[in-house]
Amino acid sequence: MSDTLSEVLHAVRLTGAVFYLVEASAPWIAVAPPPQDIAATGLLGAEHVMEFHLLIDGPCWTGALGEKLERLEPGEVVIFPRGDPHHVASDPQQQAPPPVPETEIPPRLPFYLRLGPEGAPSSRLVCGFLGCDARPFNPLLEALPCMLRVPAAGTVLAEFIRLGVEETAAARPGGEALRARLAETMFIEAVRAYLGRLPESAHGFLAGLRDPHLGRALGALHRRPAHPWTLEALAREAGLSRTPLQERFTAMVGMAPMQYLARWRMQVAASRLLRGEDKVAAIAVEVGYESEAAFNRAFKRLVGVPPAAWRRAREQRRLAGPR
Repeated sequence: MSDTLSEVLHAVRLTGAVFYLVEASAPWIAVAPPPQDIAATGLLGAEHVMEFHLLIDGPCWTGALGEKLERLEPGEVVIFPRGDPHHVASDPQQQAPPPVPETEIPPRLPFYLRLGPEGAPSSRLVCGFLGCDARPFNPLLEALPCMLRVPAAGTVLAEFIRLGVEETAAARPGGEALRARLAETMFIEAVRAYLGRLPESAHGFLAGLRDPHLGRALGALHRRPAHPWTLEALAREAGLSRTPLQERFTAMVGMAPMQYLARWRMQVAASRLLRGEDKVAAIAVEVGYESEAAFNRAFKRLVGVPPAAWRRAREQRRLAGPR
């Protein structure tokens, strides 16, 4: 199970690169910038952006715009995996101002943000952004809730928070790289904590990993995406017959096994396309296609453009850097 999750995290290119320290005096409120604006700046070089908040001390309420706010406890981490617009505030009655314009998003971080009226801060938070690929296929994003809360007290997350606060407050050599790795590790720990408390009735990719039969099937597809899988061969791996596997996989994961495999192959291919200068024909073979033409058709059908054009566009965006 853990190996399959690691494969997904690697293929979707999880990256954490931004931390900022917030000190606020009540009453205060802040609206997160739209995730597409953060992604558009090229700040993380990522297609999809998630924001997280670590409450150090003081009162803090948060939630998606238009939803009831929830109170955070000191030492708690909240992540918005799907990039939902949201806000944080000193109390649930605060009225949300317009989101921060894209032009106000700082190009270099960490930075210090002061909110509310003058006076001693009543709340302190460390906030930041994580990046990853959402397309061609990121099964993890679809399996996570719009707001993921994880208590850190008494867990390894508490140590990550402490280090994150220290590194955010100090301008030490190597700090940027360390903060990025801390953000990534915190996200992984949060996902594992969420997986550990999933109810038996849960559905989705993570619930499939926990299922003994589907976990073996998913692990096989992720370990060997280029293998010429058939439903019968996959059923043997899972320890089920074909029809029960097809029905169970589709009900739990939300798509048939061969459809999942096709989408996962495209994500693996996208990761290969961005990692180097391998020819498209070679990548096609690596992910299980006998011809470059068949691979091009499959990639364009899912992504909208052929693989070579997609790689050029992503490379041009990377070279442009943060705006």
